[in-house]
Amino acid sequence: MDLEKKKEELTLSLKALDSLLIGFSGGVDSTFLLAVAHQVLKEKVIAVTSSSPIHPSKEIKQAISFTKKFGIKHIIIESKEFEKIDFLSNEKDRCYICKRYFFEELEKIALNFNLKYIAHGANLDDLNDFRPGFKAAYEKGIIAPLIDAKLKKEDIRMLSKKMNLFTWNKPSMACLATRIPYGIPISIELLKKIEQAEDIILNIGIKTCRLRYHGQIARIEVMPEDFELLLKNRVILNTELKKFGFSYITIDLEGYKQGSLNSK
Repeated sequence: MDLEKKKEELTLSLKALDSLLIGFSGGVDSTFLLAVAHQVLKEKVIAVTSSSPIHPSKEIKQAISFTKKFGIKHIIIESKEFEKIDFLSNEKDRCYICKRYFFEELEKIALNFNLKYIAHGANLDDLNDFRPGFKAAYEKGIIAPLIDAKLKKEDIRMLSKKMNLFTWNKPSMACLATRIPYGIPISIELLKKIEQAEDIILNIGIKTCRLRYHGQIARIEVMPEDFELLLKNRVILNTELKKFGFSYITIDLEGYKQGSLNSK
């Protein structure tokens, strides 16, 4: 099925919905879904974004900017996961727990605004990854229109480019908690340290990076083609990142790998 056919399938499925609430992170997938849904449903679609320490602050700012630009009703909610011991303990069901609390908040908003459906921006490629949050979505009846339309990440990027969405080539961004190995308790202080350290790496011109936390060791993942740039700036990176309390700054020679801590 070609790209335009897949988009047509998505459009038709959205037209069949009476109204829709979208969990909106501001990433490539949810931005594309929201843009198409807004074209189809107009004022009958609402975006909801969670303001949480697990999300980089710049991501939330970009989400707000996008909805303002297109006149989309956008609700920012304060996250609940940091009130929950089962999330903070950071076991393997962390993502499931976080998504469950988020979807429960979405249900309340949908009920308040009399919106019939709730959607998230998962794409077809996500089915091949370790995604405990899918269980929470299934339990709560959250729909995934991009999966139903058989849209992969690359499809979404190409269609987003045709729609002039600035996110078309935006690097994938997972929540900051994914940088912390299971079993190590999550704290706001630790997440802020990781976010600030990654910003330093990104500011040298690298587009995609993950700083995986291993106590005194910071393990940096970047795309292999960015190794040279990383090494060119190794002195300043070593100096600046050690200010966060790391004793050792390392580069993962395997390069960036989505969900690399899932197998640890």
